[in-house]
Amino acid sequence: MTDPAPPAAPPADLLPQELRVLVAVEREGGFTAAATALGLTQSAVSHAVRTCERKLGSVLFERGRFGARPTPAGTRVIGHARKVLRLLDLMRAEARENEAERVAGPVRIAAFRSVAAHLLPAVLARLAEHHPDLRPQVAIVRELGRGTAGEVADGRADLGLATLDANTSAVPGLVAAPLFAESYALAHQAGHPAPRSLPLIDWDENCGSYTAGWWRTQDWIPSATIKVEDDTVVLSLAAQGIGMAIMPKLTLVNPPAGLAVTDLGPRPPSRDVGYVTTPELARTSAVRAVIRELRSLALPPGLTPAGGRSRPGSAVRP
Repeated sequence: MTDPAPPAAPPADLLPQELRVLVAVEREGGFTAAATALGLTQSAVSHAVRTCERKLGSVLFERGRFGARPTPAGTRVIGHARKVLRLLDLMRAEARENEAERVAGPVRIAAFRSVAAHLLPAVLARLAEHHPDLRPQVAIVRELGRGTAGEVADGRADLGLATLDANTSAVPGLVAAPLFAESYALAHQAGHPAPRSLPLIDWDENCGSYTAGWWRTQDWIPSATIKVEDDTVVLSLAAQGIGMAIMPKLTLVNPPAGLAVTDLGPRPPSRDVGYVTTPELARTSAVRAVIRELRSLALPPGLTPAGGRSRPGSAVRP
């Protein structure tokens, strides 16, 4: 009688150094550049990638004259690799924190432009005062596609400040909580006799879904639409009388000379802005410190604190 075959060995885990190689190859676009960035030989990088592919049973990179670019499987794996490496960094940082709850090390924040320009400076100043050993790193990300939430989901940021859609569930794999509601207003040339007669100026990040319902209730429709790619260009054009725009209030802080802002009545369109992070990062002292400062921030006019509102799967309040 033949002895039963031994159970299959469990799959080997990827090592941290192998994860760093995968991230570097994706970031640098090739094995040679990744080797230079990591201080390794190209053969060592190639061997590490082949080892990862063997362990996972999947091709992670397409190779060619273009260098190396991730396959769909590689893109998913590298996103996880970034998050694992970040958690290892945070584990080391928190192990060094003393009993006084000293918060130290980098914390990566992704934000869209108006939040970065008008809210983050005060947050960063308070972090520097309360946690001088914390090193915030800010990336400005356009609110297109997955926006700042995508940066967090892909492991490029620890916390993202994002527009939250109250009608959809949180981004898969992330937790989210609102910070404030931001109303919209009409931006137009100061002194223009009939600003609603002007063409509408719109830009890619204007979150049209938040104004679509409001437009359906209006008895005036713009005669034409001018598309631009940047909100500062929108404001400059509106100030010159080339058109008018329906803008979120935060973009209208410190408007250019010649621009007037008119409220849109008692029920203007609005959007929710909040933070997104991962369940694991939400428990770290660095991310919790950022959230505390965000929640205690004094908001400019036109922004309403979220108060007790929460979203399904929202992060634990620090």
